[in-house]
Amino acid sequence: MPVYKAPTRDTRFVLNELVRLESYANLPGFEGATRDMTDAVIEEAGRFTSEVLAPLNQVGDREGCTRHADGSVTTPTGFKQAYNQFREAGWGTLTAPQEFGGQGLPHALGFAFEEYMGESNQAFAMYPGLAAGAISAILAKGSDEQKAKYLPRMISGEWTGTMNLTEPQCGTDLGLIRTRAEPQADGSYAVTGTKIFISAGDHDLADNIIHLVLAKTPGAPDSTKGISLFIVPKVLVNEDGSLGERNAVSVGSIEHKMGIHGNATCVMNYDGAKGWLVGEENKGLAAMFIMMNAARLGVGIQGLAQAEVAYQNAVAYAGERRQGRSLTGAKDPAAKADPLFVHPDVRRMLMDGKTFIEGMRALCLWGGLLVDLSHKAATEAERQEADDLIGLLTPVIKGYGTDMGYKVATDMQQVWGGHGYIVENGMDQFVRDARIAMIYEGANGVQAMDLAGRKLALNGGRAIQAFFKLVDDECAEGSDNDAVGLVAERLAKVNGELKASTMWFMSNAMANPDNLGAGAYAYMTLLGIAATGLMWLRMAKIAARADGGEEPSFYAAKLVCAKHWALRSAPHAGALRREIEAGADTIMALPPEAFAA
Repeated sequence: MPVYKAPTRDTRFVLNELVRLESYANLPGFEGATRDMTDAVIEEAGRFTSEVLAPLNQVGDREGCTRHADGSVTTPTGFKQAYNQFREAGWGTLTAPQEFGGQGLPHALGFAFEEYMGESNQAFAMYPGLAAGAISAILAKGSDEQKAKYLPRMISGEWTGTMNLTEPQCGTDLGLIRTRAEPQADGSYAVTGTKIFISAGDHDLADNIIHLVLAKTPGAPDSTKGISLFIVPKVLVNEDGSLGERNAVSVGSIEHKMGIHGNATCVMNYDGAKGWLVGEENKGLAAMFIMMNAARLGVGIQGLAQAEVAYQNAVAYAGERRQGRSLTGAKDPAAKADPLFVHPDVRRMLMDGKTFIEGMRALCLWGGLLVDLSHKAATEAERQEADDLIGLLTPVIKGYGTDMGYKVATDMQQVWGGHGYIVENGMDQFVRDARIAMIYEGANGVQAMDLAGRKLALNGGRAIQAFFKLVDDECAEGSDNDAVGLVAERLAKVNGELKASTMWFMSNAMANPDNLGAGAYAYMTLLGIAATGLMWLRMAKIAARADGGEEPSFYAAKLVCAKHWALRSAPHAGALRREIEAGADTIMALPPEAFAA
């Protein structure tokens, strides 16, 4: 059976020493995030996910969800009991507003718990994860009545939520949706249409599911400018808050998928279902994007999560499996073979994995801090900078985080060799579950275009200029430690390649927009390398200052990983810049028929 232990020591390092949650105690929501409290939450989160959720991961993969003849859906064995424990412990309330029953704690702490959930059981984690996104949309755009009616029970976990965008004929291009919402005399709407790929679309975990559905009203523009957002409950809610009759919402089928089998990904049929407008008519896409952005950060964390759990299992196997001898002579002469750990190529994969994981964890948790600072920082300038940075980095966390998360998962399967291809060892599930994260909530090519085509030019390039300055300032702060100096030198070069690539877009994308489209993916990867490099420089400085401390091996490992980033990840920046500057000529040259066999 696969192993899993929540990486609580590294999380505490990031929250306490890198993000330094305690230093923001003067801001709303941070006053309770003392080091003792944060450590206690992290340790209990680690226990819950390791002991309750992880043992159900393979169960969910093998059993999947079941749609019954009456259209109801049941989750795999043990999921309902685990969800009850999740609810009773109040895990869903961590970062939610106190006025609706939440604890109002910092998002960085919530992100850490999300990571553990994804590592231990990604399919299970998606049920409360989708609800959190729906909560954020209702908080931002819902009426006071809607907030009072739905949020307390969604935050408590009594009810869950979904987001319904995709239809059979449209995915990213939501202007093509056909779902209709007809106004009714009582102020509600009759919603009719079919949605596909709806994660957590139906299940037996909660008493009600609050679907957020995109639809078009009569006479609305036949484009994205004509999209509205509606609350469509699975079970109608009476005026007194009690549950009434079943709404006209049904599950047509459960999708047969490559992975995340424990989550019910449904085809949803709306047959004149009662719905209520959220926000303004024809402004639904803006409301949905609030939910989408929250989900994109969550999906980036999923990429990190699958890398971490696959890495843990590869490390365990590399220590147990004996194969061949070290190139520098037998390390265990008494045995017939040395463990896999002696082989440089195995070490290459493990070090690449460890360096990505710890750098991305730092980036995600720092991103959680930026989410809070964008609303709660003391000054308008600080709020603006935080908002600019998290807006810029959201497609990077999602796109680069899931690309690399999948790569690490497959590399860790490679460490296992042939045994990694055998189902009972569990490595195949990590690879399959990691693959979806590159696709949903906007495929990674869409993330790249959002970054290069929209985020770079926004507000005159204010966000990317803020990032450049952040990196330059960090690199300029010297250190006597050789490893830190190397990381600063290499990060400065990466930042230079990023600046040059940005300037190339400015000079060449206006005349030929395909140049931007052709280079966007490489640009997203380049910014991902720079952002994780910034985290490694900061972590290296902390480790150097610690001078070993009470845990010399922990801080020494940080310095080695930082150096590994400088020597093994940073050099890719130059190649990515040259790829960007190659433009679109060869990519767009051939006619479609030339691609046929």
